[in-house]
Amino acid sequence: AMQLVDEGTLDLDEPVRTYLPDFKLADDTAAATITTRQLMCHVSGFEGDFFTDTGQGDDCLEKFVATFGTMPQLFPPGERFSYNNAAYCLMGRIVEVLRGKPYDACLRDHLFTPLGLTHAATGPHEAILHRAAVGHTRPAPGAAPQPAAVWAAVRSNAAAGAMLAMRPRDLLAFARMHLADGLGPDGTRVLSAESARAMREPQVDVPYLGFMGDHWGLGWETFDLDGGTVVGHDGGTIGQAAILRLVPDRDVAVALQLNGGDVIGVYVEIVGRVLRELAGVELRPLPKPNRDAPRIDASRYVGTYTAAAGDTVISQDTDGRLWVERKPKGILAELDSLPEKVELVPDREGTLIALVPEQGFHRLYTFVGDDGSGRAQFLHTGRADRRAAE
Repeated sequence: AMQLVDEGTLDLDEPVRTYLPDFKLADDTAAATITTRQLMCHVSGFEGDFFTDTGQGDDCLEKFVATFGTMPQLFPPGERFSYNNAAYCLMGRIVEVLRGKPYDACLRDHLFTPLGLTHAATGPHEAILHRAAVGHTRPAPGAAPQPAAVWAAVRSNAAAGAMLAMRPRDLLAFARMHLADGLGPDGTRVLSAESARAMREPQVDVPYLGFMGDHWGLGWETFDLDGGTVVGHDGGTIGQAAILRLVPDRDVAVALQLNGGDVIGVYVEIVGRVLRELAGVELRPLPKPNRDAPRIDASRYVGTYTAAAGDTVISQDTDGRLWVERKPKGILAELDSLPEKVELVPDREGTLIALVPEQGFHRLYTFVGDDGSGRAQFLHTGRADRRAAE
């Protein structure tokens, strides 16, 4: 997309309908005003985690975007950050239209080829030609990891990273191009220096979530850490995880890819050490629960928060103990193995933390906004899930 900006074909501050005149959401006013910059920064405000399977054809992304007409608007465009996979699928469709070819062909022609990537795949049929690893999930909390039921998610979400696969060395070739402000391995310009730098400039603040960045740029998240600024992005699919961190001022990058297990623990041990020893940057300590935290009146937080991917129920029992129960929907209901119910304790003002870790991380639950009666309007875990009507 930023290559298209360089070419003068795409303007990030034009509405999406400039490029996709038939783009629809349940809220027509929002659909008419959302810009591509807002898509990139995850502030478009519409429901973002739905994984409709529209087939394996090259028209699957076009068909997927055509289903957006029923997607609700959670908040006005630009109001707050909420990670949005569907927004990136929409960006992918814009790229397809402006390039006049399928998204996978755009990846190969405009990234794989100029970066010299030799072990990268746009889907499972290409990945199987290499030493592709199967994902692993836990069938129950504390159980040994088991091979995942499927290798990849649906192709309709390819532009949000659902299919893309590569070895760490190729991912680092992508990182190297960004560290070189857009120059490819042979000195050819893949991206303008102006666009490369603009991508890592903070555009929006991110709520306190423990593991995610402090801000989001045009694609990258940014971390204000002790020792310097770090940019990066993480990805997770069915039993697979990828973590990429760059320290532009120190010419350091580290890629970590895992197919299951204690993802965050490995991240802390390996990425933390690389950044400390090579870039002089210290990761923040991961949040840990205070098991002796005093009981609180959680009436502002208690309730059901709903999203297309699942509902989250926050409750408080008669003893004052707090609980979270997550109920996946759709494809996630078939693949997810989340614990049924987990106890929470206060972490800081507006945030609760799980006593039981997942993949080495005690998940944070941050509550933002006001529904008009003093209760939180959204539960934020990277996505802003709206309080359900009672």
